[in-house]
Parts: sequence; structure tokens; C-alpha cells
Amino acid sequence: MNYSMTRVAVPLALAAGLLAGCGGISDLTKERVARSETSVQQAQQTVGSSEQGAVELQRAKENLDAARKAMKDGDEKLTERYAQLAQLDAELAVSKSQTASARKAADEMLASIKQLRQEAERPTAPTDLPQRTTDDK
Repeated sequence: MNYSMTRVAVPLALAAGLLAGCGGISDLTKERVARSETSVQQAQQTVGSSEQGAVELQRAKENLDAARKAMKDGDEKLTERYAQLAQLDAELAVSKSQTASARKAADEMLASIKQLRQEAERPTAPTDLPQRTTDDK
């Protein structure tokens, strides 16, 4: 198993183990919570210390905690709702972070293009020197 699969499989296995003890909650809802946990973890890795997406990531974590609590309390509807919100907020956090990165790259590219244009428009060494003809000898 490669590293990226391990990053996803291990949290899913841990989540499944934790969720197994929650009676009264369907397997489908437990799977949704597990997917939400994975989405939040992946968003954490993507967003990192970036400011873009940090608010949404925090909201995703809070919704995931609420889903876990609702599951522990046996409230399937509330568990579903919070798990879905957690996953959506995690996806939004990733999108905002990636958008900010793409915008930064585009801005850097535009700055490079501007600099190249300025260099291309800069006058070169003068070539006004009189040309020698064969009569000048």
C-alpha cells in the first residue's frame, strides 16, 4: 500500500472502529461520518497554515465534532446533517485554499510578463554610428 492510500485508509479504519460502538445509527450514516473525518483531515493537509480556507476548515471541524456527539447520542438525523456540513465545509476550505494559490501564481505570472515587456521595450545600444563606405578610405 502506498503512502497516499495509507493516509486515507488508516483514518477510515480508525473511524470505523470508533463508530462500531454507536448503536441505533445506520451503517450508511457511520460511513458518512467516516468520509467526513477523512475530508476534514485532507482539508487540514491542503489548507495547512494558509489563511485562505481556515475559517471554513474550523467550521468543518466543529461540524464533525457535532456529528460525533449526535451519533453518540443516537440522533441519526442530526448526525447525518452535521456530517454532511462537515464534508461540505472541508471541501469549501480546500477550494478556497487552492483558489488563493492559483490567484497568487497568476499574479506572479502577470508580474513576470510585465517585467519582460518592460525589458523588451527598453532601448538598446545606439546604432547611429556613421557607416563607413568604400570612398572613406
